[in-house]
Amino acid sequence: MLHLHKKQREPFVTMESWKRYVLLIVILFSIIYQTSASVTHYSIPEEMKEGSVVANLATDLSLDVKTLNQRKMRLDIIANKKYLDVNKETGELYVVEKIDREHICNTKSLASCYLRLEVILENPLRTFNIEVEILDMNDNAPQFRRDAIHLDISEATAKGERFFLSNAVDHDVGSNSVKTYHLSESEYFNIEVQTGRDGTKFADLILKKTLDREEQAVHNLILTAVDGGTPARSGTASVIVHVLDTNDNRPTFDKDNVSVKVMENSPIGSLVVDLSATDLDEGSNSDITYSYSLYTSEKTQETFNLNPATGEITVKGMLNYEDFRIYDMEVIATDKGTSSLSGQCTIKILVEDMNDNHPEISIKSFQSPVNENIELDTVIAVVSVSDKDSGDNGKVDLHIPDNMPFKLRESSDNYYELLVSEPLDREKVPEYDITFTVTDRGSPPLSDNETMTLELLDINDNVPQFPQSFYTIRVMENNAPGALLSSLTAFDPDLHENQYLVYFIIEKEIANTSMSMLFSINPENGNLYALKTFDYEIEKEFLFHIEARDSGSPPLSSNVTVHIIIVDQNDNAPVVVSPWRAHGSVVEEKIPRSTDKGSLIAKVIALDTDSVHNSRITYQFLQVTDATLFSLDQYNGEIRTMRMFSYRDPRHHRLVVVAKDNGEPALSATVTIKLTTMETTVKAYSDMTEEPLEYDIFSDINLYLVIGLGSVSFLLLITILVTIVIKCQKPSKAAPPSRNSVISERNSTIADSTLVSNDAYWYSLFLAETRKGKLVVRQPLPKGSRYIVSSIPRGTGLTETSDSAASTLQVGI
Repeated sequence: MLHLHKKQREPFVTMESWKRYVLLIVILFSIIYQTSASVTHYSIPEEMKEGSVVANLATDLSLDVKTLNQRKMRLDIIANKKYLDVNKETGELYVVEKIDREHICNTKSLASCYLRLEVILENPLRTFNIEVEILDMNDNAPQFRRDAIHLDISEATAKGERFFLSNAVDHDVGSNSVKTYHLSESEYFNIEVQTGRDGTKFADLILKKTLDREEQAVHNLILTAVDGGTPARSGTASVIVHVLDTNDNRPTFDKDNVSVKVMENSPIGSLVVDLSATDLDEGSNSDITYSYSLYTSEKTQETFNLNPATGEITVKGMLNYEDFRIYDMEVIATDKGTSSLSGQCTIKILVEDMNDNHPEISIKSFQSPVNENIELDTVIAVVSVSDKDSGDNGKVDLHIPDNMPFKLRESSDNYYELLVSEPLDREKVPEYDITFTVTDRGSPPLSDNETMTLELLDINDNVPQFPQSFYTIRVMENNAPGALLSSLTAFDPDLHENQYLVYFIIEKEIANTSMSMLFSINPENGNLYALKTFDYEIEKEFLFHIEARDSGSPPLSSNVTVHIIIVDQNDNAPVVVSPWRAHGSVVEEKIPRSTDKGSLIAKVIALDTDSVHNSRITYQFLQVTDATLFSLDQYNGEIRTMRMFSYRDPRHHRLVVVAKDNGEPALSATVTIKLTTMETTVKAYSDMTEEPLEYDIFSDINLYLVIGLGSVSFLLLITILVTIVIKCQKPSKAAPPSRNSVISERNSTIADSTLVSNDAYWYSLFLAETRKGKLVVRQPLPKGSRYIVSSIPRGTGLTETSDSAASTLQVGI
C-alpha cells in the first residue's frame, strides 16, 4: 500500500501502467492473505486493568524483537476502539483501555465475544490475524425493567390464582445470567420460577390465601432476581398488590346506643351530634347515607334535622326543658354498594336545663298601712318564691335591702315572712318601699324583684316644738292696738289631728292686769298681737308663757317663754320746770346792775320723761339781747354774766333759751326770761342756796296760800286714789299715761310742783316757798317709786297738767 501510495505521486503514469500496478497489488494481497490465513487466538477476561499484558506477539509470531521498530510493526483493531496495543520494544500485547464485554458485544444471543486484530509488519510486508476472546465476568446484577410492579387483585379472588410478574434482565451471559427468583415472606403470596424457551427465567405470583381488603388493602412484596455468577449478584423490584374492594361490609357506628346532652334554647342549626358511621369498604361501597327509621317520632323529626350526607344532627326547632326533656330517635346508615348494606344507631337526646326562667315572686299577704308603734317581730307580709328551672337554676334566695328595719324569716318551703326588726318612726320615715329581690343560683344568676310600699299610720307621739325656747320681742311704744308683734309658730311632726296645734297665753297677772288683756294670740297660727298701746314711760317689759297644744288623744303640749321689751320713742318733749312760768308767759327776773362777772343770773332746768338716750338735754340761746353780756352752759342750763354791766347797757334784756332733747327727730321747749337791771341791791342767784323749810318764815299771806294749795292737793290725792282703785277692779282699761313731768335729782330747786307717784297715789307733798316764791320738794320718796311733777299755777286752787307729753324717770333710792 505504501508502494501504491508512492506510485500515485509519479506524474507520468499511463493507463496501461496503472492497470499493471493494480493487478500486481491484487496478486500481492492474495499472496499475503494466503500466507497469513492462520489466526492466533487469545482469551482474556473483561475489565482487565490498563497496562495488563495479554501475550508476547513477537514470541508467539516468531518475530525478531529487535527488528520490530525497523519493520514498523503496528496493530489495527477492526470495528472497535483501540482497547489493545503492542509494545514495539518487547513485542508484548497489552491493555490500553478497560474492556467491557457487555459494551462490545451488546447482543445477548452471542455466546462469545471477540476483538479481531491485525498485526502488520513491513520489509517484508506481513500481516497476522489475531482474535482476542473477551471472557464474561459477573459484573452485572440482574435488573427489573420497573422498580415497582403493581397488581390489582380483588378480595374475592380464590386462592391458587396465578399472576404474571415481569422478569429481570442480566447483561451477563451463561451462568452469570439470571438463575432464580425469591419473594419476601408473605402469608398470602408465593412464587413459582418458570424457564422460557430461550432459557430466560421468570416467576409467577401465586395467591395462597384469600385476601381481605378491610384487613389489608395493600400488600408490599419484594421480588429478588439472583444470577449464577460467583459471587452471585441480585436485583430487586417492589411488588405492590392492591386489593380491590367488594361490598362485603355493612356501615357501623362507633356505638349502637348514643346518649347526648343539649342545652335548651340552643340556636337553630346548632350541632347536637355527628353520627359518623364507617364502612370498611371503599368507593361507592363505602358511601353512606343517613336517614331516620320508622321508629323515630314526628315530634323528634320536627325538632332535629338529620343531614343525610354527613350524619350531623342539628337543632331544627325550639328546645324547652320545661316542655320536653328527652328525645329518642333511630338513625339508619346505608351504603351505596350494588347490594346495599345498612347499620343502625339509637340516639337519646337529653335536654339540659338552662337558667332561662326568671324566679317569680308572689305576695300572698301584705299589711299596709300599719301603726308606727307596731310591735317588734310582727308579721306584716307573707311572700312565696318559685323558679321553673331545675337543679341550682331552680334554687332561689330572697332578699330585702339591708338598711331597712325589717327581716325575712322562712316559714316553709319557698315561703317567707316579713317581720318588723326595729322600732318604726313615721316622723323619720313616713313610708318604706320594700323591694323583694329573688335570685336563683344559676350561672349567670337570674333575678326578679317586686316593690311594695308600706305606709305608717301616725300616732300622737311627738310634742309640739317651738324653734326657740325663749323669744325676745321688741315692741316700739305708741304701737297701734291690734298690731302683729310676732308669729310664734310651733311644729308638730305628727299628722292630721295630731299635728293641728292650738296656741294659748298662759294666764299671768302683772299689777292686777291679766296678760290676756294686754296681748292676744291667734289659736290657729300663733300670731301674737298687742291689744293696747304701750307707753315706755309706764311699762317697759312683760314676761309670760305661750302654750302650743296638739289635737291628739291624749293631747301633747309645750310652752315657750316670751319676753316683750317696750322700745322707747322720742315722744316726749322737754318740759322747762325752772324757772317756773305760767303757760305761755314770760319769766321776769330782776338783778342788780352791779352784778359781778360770772354771776349766776338764772338756771334753766328742763326734764324729759323719755329714755336716757332721748332725754339727754342740751341748752342754747335762741335769742339774746347782747351775746357779749350773757353766757349759757349747754349742759346744766346756767346763765351767767360774761362781764359787768356798763352804763351803755340797756336796762331790759330779753333771753330766749331752747332746751332740746337727744331724740331723732329732736324735740324741744323754750323759755323766755326778761331781765331787768336795778340800781338797788338784790341778792343774786349765785347766792341762792336751798334752805331747810321753816314754817315760821312764811308771811301771813303766804301761809294762807300754802293752806289753800294743800287743801286742793289733798282733794286731788283723794280723787287719784279712788281712780286707781277703780282701775284695778277694771283691768281691761289701762290707765292713761300721766301727762306729768319727772323732776331731776331730789334736793334740787324746782318750780311750784305737785309730786305724784307712778303707781297712781300720792306719797308726800311738801310745799315751801322760798324767798323767790318757789315750791321745793324736800321729802325723799320710798325706794322704787317714781316722781311725777305737775306744774301748779300761782294764785289758783286747781292743779293743772303741763302740755308736755308724759314720761317716767326711774330714780333709785
